[in-house]
Parts: sequence; structure tokens; C-alpha cells
Amino acid sequence: MNLTMDVIKPFDPWKSPLCTCPEKYSLNPYTGCSHCCIYCYSTYIPNFYRLRIKKNLLSRVEKDLSKLPKHALISMSNSSDPYPPLEKKLGLTRKVLELIKEHDMDLMIVTKSDIVTRDIGLIGEMNAAVSISITTLDKELAAKLEPGAPEPTKRIEALRRLHSEKIPVVLRLDPIIPGKSEGEIEKIIEECSFVSHVVSSTLKLRFDSLRRMLNTFPELEHYHKLYKKGEKIQNSFYLPLDLRKQLLENVREVCERYGIGYAFCREGIDFKAKSCDGSHLIR
Repeated sequence: MNLTMDVIKPFDPWKSPLCTCPEKYSLNPYTGCSHCCIYCYSTYIPNFYRLRIKKNLLSRVEKDLSKLPKHALISMSNSSDPYPPLEKKLGLTRKVLELIKEHDMDLMIVTKSDIVTRDIGLIGEMNAAVSISITTLDKELAAKLEPGAPEPTKRIEALRRLHSEKIPVVLRLDPIIPGKSEGEIEKIIEECSFVSHVVSSTLKLRFDSLRRMLNTFPELEHYHKLYKKGEKIQNSFYLPLDLRKQLLENVREVCERYGIGYAFCREGIDFKAKSCDGSHLIR
């Protein structure tokens, strides 16, 4: 569908050959992200770690929503987390949720924040699912990888609360970081074995994120050689395919043991789920 949109944009406009998501739209209520994850791929956006508010956001969202058919799938958010700490004060994302509900759209919320539980009542009234990212269970490691994000235990508790309210929940085990979090795959899935779907991917790096990773973890200097053995796809450096398959096979094995659906994000590796992102869970 060829629509002229303002703040709601088609997901993956670059048509990545590795993207297996269904047709959907992307909406970021905020520009930039204060979670400051050092591996973030969105730092091609200028001053990305400085959170900003979009001018006249609500009227612009309203206008874009009026152009979409009912039950169009909106993913919020794919670059800037919709629940930064500032959201507690502003409630901007909540106001966007109210508009999405009013227009009867399907919604996938993607976040690293437990603030999402504030909106359980509203989300439960919508055609929606919630996906929460967890990279590690190690509190100290998480503080280095994702210094502005809530600690992992808070995110797991948020998943539990959402699940207890019959809201479909997805674990984003993403990214799997070789030499740091790869040994936690089984434990993370075990802790979140109540979810209906797991989507996972291995660490993909750009020049700037590689620099941040090595500045934080000098012991990962071998990444230069490791990623050189991989391949470059659309400005990102991927691990060698055999290593990616090995890591994701671990995800597959644990998920099948617990009877959880699973998918692999932009890896070019087959999976059996009805959707990559878990949007098939939306009722």
C-alpha cells in the first residue's frame, strides 16, 4: 500500500533479504533512546543517546492512523524504546496507545522497560502483544551493556505480570553476545518459560557499536578477527554462519524442550513459527 505517511512508516523500507516479518508499520513515539545500549544498531540516527520529543506527535499520529486500514499491524518501537524513564512523567506513549486503540489497529510493543506494566489495563483492551528484550541475567553485565535500561529481573517480572493478565508476551533473547551472554541462553529461556514465543538473534555490529563494545570490554579484541570471518550485510557485520547456527540451535533446542514457539531475526536461518516477531499471537 503506497501511502504518504509522517511518523508512522513502513517497517523495513530497505527490503532486507533477511527480514521475515509480516507486513507492518513502525512507530517511535520518541526520537533517540536513553537506555544507551552499547551494541545498539540505531546510532546512525544523530545524537541517538539524547532522547527527544517529536513536535506535535499526537496530531501527526492521528493523521497517519486515519490513512491506515483497520487492524493494520503497528510495531512500537523498533529503534527508540517507547518506555524511557521520561515516559513516567509525560505519558506520551500511553496517549499514542489510546489513539491506536481508537482506530482499532493491531499492535506489537517492543521494549526493554518494566514501565509498560503501567498500561496493562489499556493494552489488555487492545489487539496487542508485548515483546520484552533480555540480553543477560547478570545484573553487572547488563549495567555495562544497557546502562540506562531497567535491570533484567524487573523485565522478567514485567513479562510475568503481563502474562498473568492474559496479554500475549514474547521474549526477545537479543542479541546473543559471543564471549559474554552466550552461556545464558538456557537459563534465560527457563526463567521466561511461560512466554508463548521467543525471537532471537546474534550480535550484529556496525563500526561504532564495535568500538563501544571494545571500549567497554577490551578482552573482546578478538572480535576484529571473528567478525572479519563473517559477512557484511547492509552496513552490519555478522558472525560467521556456522557460529550463528550453533548459537541459535541452542535457542531452538531449549524452546522445543519447553514447547515454546521460536524464530530467528534477520539471520537467514529457518524456523517454524507463524511469524518472526510474534505478531501471530495478537488476537
